[in-house]
Amino acid sequence: MSFFNQLEAETKQDREALFSIPIIQDALKGEIKLHQYLAFLKEAYHHVKHTVPLLTACKNQTSIDYPWLKEAMAEYIEDEMGHEEWILNDIKAAGVKFDEVRHSEPIIFTELMVADAYYQIYQKNPIGFLGMVFVLEGTSIAIATNAATAMQKSLQLPNEAFTYLNSHGSLDLTHVEFFKTLVNQFTKEEDQKIVIECAKKFYFLYGNIFKHLPA
Repeated sequence: MSFFNQLEAETKQDREALFSIPIIQDALKGEIKLHQYLAFLKEAYHHVKHTVPLLTACKNQTSIDYPWLKEAMAEYIEDEMGHEEWILNDIKAAGVKFDEVRHSEPIIFTELMVADAYYQIYQKNPIGFLGMVFVLEGTSIAIATNAATAMQKSLQLPNEAFTYLNSHGSLDLTHVEFFKTLVNQFTKEEDQKIVIECAKKFYFLYGNIFKHLPA
């Protein structure tokens, strides 16, 4: 079994727990309200704006013994540049002043997820950050496009209000193939263990954000 398949298998229960959160199920059925969608976009903005800084930190903190991982982080950085602005554009298309979101504060559960990612990179082992990448990109593929289609039909918003979800549903298919190739290069058991443990942790942390969006 490849390490990627092992990672999927050992985090299956954590993934199912995330997907079972009521607001995610409601989104897939198109049964959420506009204020809930906007609340999701706000929190997405506040963690997505850290994607490039986190990838840069991971690249810089990774040991020189992993040149292939440093190179992969550089590719991720190029691909992820400016995605937080897509979210602000979606918010504007939904009829809200995006500057209010740009200057807002995230809920504490978003702060905790982002802070833990920095802590993992700077204080523990930067390899663990790949657990967060696995969770966020895997979640996008599983729910982003389907949820966007259902919500757009329900909320009657223009296509321009769903560019973040629609783009990540398809974009992350390519990213996951890249991710598979990347993590399958981890042959040391201790490296594999770190990625699995962090993926489990980030499923929990990411799930807490959804659990605390408006009812």
